[in-house]
Amino acid sequence: MELRVMTTSFPDAGGYLVLSSRIAYENPWTRVREDIIRRPNGKDGLYGVVERGQFVVILPLGRTDDGKPTVTLVNQYRYPIGKRLWELPMGMWESRPDASPADVAAGELREETGLIARTMHHAGEVYQGAGYSTQKGHVYLATDLTPGPTNREDTEQDMTCHTLLLEDVEEMIRKNEITCMVSLAAFGMLRAQNLI
Repeated sequence: MELRVMTTSFPDAGGYLVLSSRIAYENPWTRVREDIIRRPNGKDGLYGVVERGQFVVILPLGRTDDGKPTVTLVNQYRYPIGKRLWELPMGMWESRPDASPADVAAGELREETGLIARTMHHAGEVYQGAGYSTQKGHVYLATDLTPGPTNREDTEQDMTCHTLLLEDVEEMIRKNEITCMVSLAAFGMLRAQNLI
């Protein structure tokens, strides 16, 4: 038997009214909510919403011995698309939803790359797929880096870590070799703020 919650809410900021809502699927990382809505034009419709916790994405910016800027990327297999991707370090802590984004960023950086940053600059927020998902991310620039051991999760055991010249990362972006939307958005935000 399907449980559908009826609501009598007022329209939201966009003029949408939720007539009923149900959880269609749930696991420890993701919940899919199905809403029957009334659009601002008065027509009813269906909206599927993927609910996920907040995440962080970190651009580790270092320097070579002669002062050239470097960026540390990870490369890993992404099961849903069946490909390996170049990405900035990123992640979320499902088991600690109350953790601050700054703590998650420092933890994910250390976990995936082994790097410890003396300075973590919060550059802004991004939404991943706002047309279907509630997930919000926080973009960080990590500087004054010290190397250390990684502590990767089971799902990250095939991950490799690579420190490349910033100019080489830009070339990878130009050649469409970096296709991770979150990494590209973070890079663009940091570049627009003249932080890299």
